[in-house]
Amino acid sequence: MHAVAAALANPRRRLRRLLLTAEAEATLAERLPKPWKLQPERVERSRFQTFLTEDAVHQGAALLAEPLPPVALEDALEAGQKEGRSTVLLLDQVTDPRNVGAILRSAAAFGAAAVVMQDRNAPPETGAMARAAAGALDTVPVVREVNLSRTIQTLQKAGYWVMGMDGEARATLAETKPKDRPSALVLGAEDTGLRRLQRENCDELVRLPIRAEMESLNVSVAAAIALYELAR
Repeated sequence: MHAVAAALANPRRRLRRLLLTAEAEATLAERLPKPWKLQPERVERSRFQTFLTEDAVHQGAALLAEPLPPVALEDALEAGQKEGRSTVLLLDQVTDPRNVGAILRSAAAFGAAAVVMQDRNAPPETGAMARAAAGALDTVPVVREVNLSRTIQTLQKAGYWVMGMDGEARATLAETKPKDRPSALVLGAEDTGLRRLQRENCDELVRLPIRAEMESLNVSVAAAIALYELAR
């Protein structure tokens, strides 16, 4: 329901079909008053199984929409600056769409300016990502770049302090977060962590102070904790 409402309210989103049960239409209308820019089609709940996967949590609402047009990093930073949002997250080969969706949700909650992913080795915009993002896919700019190392350098030239999350780093994020400039966080895949070029280009490697018996955290959980620490 959150994802559908956010997409309907997003002027940049091209919409195709909106299917709702009677109950879902009433709930959606409370959250987003009509008129909507797309006329809904009334369907029975059983029909959702014909076009969604069996395990899809749909709450009686489904929206067919085009992917959002790409956002340039410079535009995302400029828009964030106007709204008091500065932190940037860079995802280095995080491939699970549910993790990316959860990271977007945290980015929206803690006021991040953008989430940057690669053109390759990153998941496309999907229903699973949109559900996990709970509406944040339509509110947090997603920037896709060919080369993350160059993006790190671009952020550094723009005055950002870029920190790579690494469980074996000496310093914690709380100890090293800057107070006089905006921050960018680079998070790697859970199995491999940050790749060499990303590690070498970061200004500093930092860690979260978790107990030694737990080797690591889920990347979306780590992102949420790190974003909270930067916003605190």
